[in-house]
Amino acid sequence: MITLSQLNAGEKAFVTHIEADGELKQRLFSLGLRRGSHLKIKATSIAKSTMEIEVGSTLLALRFEEAKSIGVQRA
Repeated sequence: MITLSQLNAGEKAFVTHIEADGELKQRLFSLGLRRGSHLKIKATSIAKSTMEIEVGSTLLALRFEEAKSIGVQRA
């Protein structure tokens, strides 16, 4: 199993599980990121500290620490 933080720009995947707690989990759900969601990595920062992902028509910016709690499978 891999996490969202292990993907590179241009890769597509779908969410298999989210191991976040409370506030972060609610934020991800409200932005459309939940189990079964299809996503695409749009960009990552040079220092690998943040990443931009597209979920449906929504663009999200996540820290790599947050992305480590999201399990994915490459599409």
